[in-house]
Amino acid sequence: MVSDPPARAPEPGRRLSLLAGFASLLIAPFLFIGGPDWASGPLLRSAWNLGHIALFALLTLAIRPWRWLSGWRLWIAVTAVLLGVGLAIELIQSSFGRDLDGRDLLRNLIGSWLVLAGRPLLSRDSPTSWGERLMAVVVALLLCAELGATGLVAARQWQVHQQLPLLYDFGRDNPAPFWGGNPVLSRQHTVEHPYSLRLDLGTSLYSGVTLHNLPSDWRGYDRLAITLFNPDPESLTMTLRINDVAHDRGANAYGDRFNTQLTLAPGLNTFELSLEQVASAPRQRRMDMDRIRRLGLFAVQLPAPRSVFLVDLRLIRAPGQAATDSR
Repeated sequence: MVSDPPARAPEPGRRLSLLAGFASLLIAPFLFIGGPDWASGPLLRSAWNLGHIALFALLTLAIRPWRWLSGWRLWIAVTAVLLGVGLAIELIQSSFGRDLDGRDLLRNLIGSWLVLAGRPLLSRDSPTSWGERLMAVVVALLLCAELGATGLVAARQWQVHQQLPLLYDFGRDNPAPFWGGNPVLSRQHTVEHPYSLRLDLGTSLYSGVTLHNLPSDWRGYDRLAITLFNPDPESLTMTLRINDVAHDRGANAYGDRFNTQLTLAPGLNTFELSLEQVASAPRQRRMDMDRIRRLGLFAVQLPAPRSVFLVDLRLIRAPGQAATDSR
């Protein structure tokens, strides 16, 4: 009797393809389920977006399109397919309540291009042309740009964490990564910092700014101090609101956050608010003082446009109070 020949183990390329396919099946659902939401911080969102690169690199390894095409036809075909697939994914994601992001299409391409560019360089029996080497350099630069962008976000968030007791560093020359509502950098009415922020208030129902990128852990402090300059001879009433992450992910009810009115007399105004009052402001729970998410400052339905200057924003620790070691 002739015995059957022993089963042959998959060749190395085939094994890698199977592993990549299995890994991509594990990662793909996270494009639609889980991940950062609108209450998540900038670093989580930036790091999560890198998953597009990893997923499409794995998919390219799993499918191995070079089995059917080569040269520029391979690059053009893969790019066209990925653009179509990427647009479909973005449209499906929008039905899950996520915003369309054109940069995700580029990240998809970077992941696949990375494999196409790297395969000839790593294969001993596949010669590399100057065109392929050039594409490898371009793809490497694109990858470095994406990784560098996430690195910059990480460095910025570390600085935000370290800047306490300041809730905002008025030495920054670009408030856009930290504020919503377009505050304007100004050298007027500064006290301790190089800049102030001019808040241009309109006549809409709510007009103001929101600090959405700020140190989140307010434990170990007992007061919030805010200094504003009112350049007009008339007083101005503004509303200050503070909420934590749980509020953002809940029903956003008025009674689930801290709200208070600040009446600005002409000139410089400094307000100090008890953080115990902030913590106890939600009616049915206690605010998470180690997960503060937003601080808003706005006026309500002004009869005419006004401008005020935000001069300082900081937390204050009671004399003799020890710092909370939360780092």
